[in-house]
Amino acid sequence: MSTGPSDTTASVSTHILDTSVGRPAEGVAISLSARSGADAAWQALGGSATDADGRCKDLPALPVGTTHVRLDFETEAYFLSKNNQQAEAQQDAPANRDSGASGAFFPEVAITFAVVPGEHYHVPLLLNPFGYSVYRGS
Repeated sequence: MSTGPSDTTASVSTHILDTSVGRPAEGVAISLSARSGADAAWQALGGSATDADGRCKDLPALPVGTTHVRLDFETEAYFLSKNNQQAEAQQDAPANRDSGASGAFFPEVAITFAVVPGEHYHVPLLLNPFGYSVYRGS
């Protein structure tokens, strides 16, 4: 389970809102990776999935010296899930329009950002079948 930041580490949290239905996106798998320096290799730290509130409350803690973090959101399974058929029905266009055989235009979303020790980074994902945006929250 993720702990708060210390003087030597940063911490990360996230949540997902499906803006096509105005509800949290439940059951999206998220993996967390970190590196210490722009030229360093990525270290997979683990992951979790969003809960009914679209939040992921148990991301792994970041190692000391982390300078860059990557969150990988597996969005394809979410958009193809039975739980999301309501969102598909509310779209003006079919979910597979311009999205290839999978039915998901963005089958995954990878967000990479820089961190400094002692800071907490909340990075929400606003998601819909044909677009997404992120920001540094609080």
